[in-house]
Amino acid sequence: MEIPFDEYSARVQKHLESVYGIRVLTRDIPDPLTGDLDGAEIDIDYAVTPEQRLFLLGHLFGHTVQWNVDAGTFEIGRQYRPPVDEELIPAIVAYEREAACYGLAMFHQVGITNIDQWFCDYTACDQAYLLHFYRTGEKRDFHCFWQSNSALIEPKAIPAFTPKKRAMRMDGIVI
Repeated sequence: MEIPFDEYSARVQKHLESVYGIRVLTRDIPDPLTGDLDGAEIDIDYAVTPEQRLFLLGHLFGHTVQWNVDAGTFEIGRQYRPPVDEELIPAIVAYEREAACYGLAMFHQVGITNIDQWFCDYTACDQAYLLHFYRTGEKRDFHCFWQSNSALIEPKAIPAFTPKKRAMRMDGIVI
């Protein structure tokens, strides 16, 4: 199946801005990051591919929801310097998974229901990349962590929230 990444990204961006009041900005994001957020705005690097953009819109929306409904999740989104204490890994995994569940629910709100497996595969790849980095400090090629047919995640109902600006997380865990 061919996914119309550009079309879907435009639909998602319009939805985020009009329904949730979350501003989406395309700009230069310093390497190695590809996206950033502050609780009220999602910023995406102008150089990402359409596929990366769609993933980031869903993923960063999920973190935006978290930051606005549970202040404690903002702390989980801080920068960690490798090697990260293994005791922190379960909380990081849960944080990333919940963000994906919110992202998937938002895609479904927009009527995008045919990319669940792609989003789950991308999420699993992103998480494997992140965990490898946290454990070793090594930044390997993102795609070497890709595995098709990852376990499906369930969309999670998006609670009502009002976007509140915190701080950009240029030093956060979106690497």
